[in-house]
Amino acid sequence: MYDLAGVQGVPGDGGQAPLLMVASDRISTYDAVHPTPIPDKGKVLTGLSVFWFAKTAGIVANHLISATDGVPEEARGRALVVRRLKMLPVECVVRGYITGSGWKDYQATGSVSGIALPAGLRESERLPEPIFTPSTKADVGHDEAIDFEGAVALVGDRALMERVRDASLELYSFAAEHARANGVILADTKFELGLDDTVSTGTGPALVLGDEVLTPDSSRYWPADEYEVGRGQPSFDKQYVRDWASASGWDKKPPAPAIPEDVVAGTRARYVEAYERITGEPFQAWLDRTGAAADGAAETGDNAGGSA
Repeated sequence: MYDLAGVQGVPGDGGQAPLLMVASDRISTYDAVHPTPIPDKGKVLTGLSVFWFAKTAGIVANHLISATDGVPEEARGRALVVRRLKMLPVECVVRGYITGSGWKDYQATGSVSGIALPAGLRESERLPEPIFTPSTKADVGHDEAIDFEGAVALVGDRALMERVRDASLELYSFAAEHARANGVILADTKFELGLDDTVSTGTGPALVLGDEVLTPDSSRYWPADEYEVGRGQPSFDKQYVRDWASASGWDKKPPAPAIPEDVVAGTRARYVEAYERITGEPFQAWLDRTGAAADGAAETGDNAGGSA
């Protein structure tokens, strides 16, 4: 995030100087950042966020001001001008399928974040209904799963936390339905919400969706045509890099190794495919709207926006 106070030509919001949110191409596995960037990753994340902000504005307000006005030319496509929020100290995780850390918790306890689930679920199985499983926001290391009461204690306001939970579940359900109609399963996702003190509602400051939203980095997306209950699923995220890293002989301690060119290209292709499947348009369309250039076009030959 960059403070845009005093920068000419930047649209304001409610009398407060906005922020510039920039998504990088860096990628990490096992809590270590690799020195090799994934071309266009930041632009995919930003383009998808803008798509979802527009789609979900009727569910909850969001912090987007502009993807072009006030965005420096060199950051076009990967940066957004956004309004300032007082972010809540919880990660708002919603799960529609039993996988990842939720699967591990279920195997051990039969529940996830204090929510009891039916017996006999298999890995990657769809849950009877989406569940809200919040977590802490860790400055370093991993976030820790908490139950709803733990989230209430962190936020200090039960009514607000109920609003957050309900909004998160509605956002997930809407996005999951849209994704499934486009051949993609949204297994789970993480939202970050905050309060805008400049906008008052009948229940206090406005609840606003911030950060990135429903991207491959904050969500687990699976290709629907490859879905099979009882195993882990291929996904449109950095799992391709994680699988390579796990088999590379690296001890999973910093510094992380450089990523081979074929793994970089394969990872970029998965990010771009996620954008195109979910939005229904070529990735190039996002670049054209924002006046950006594709970082990976020369290497992959996708100057028309098709996925590699």
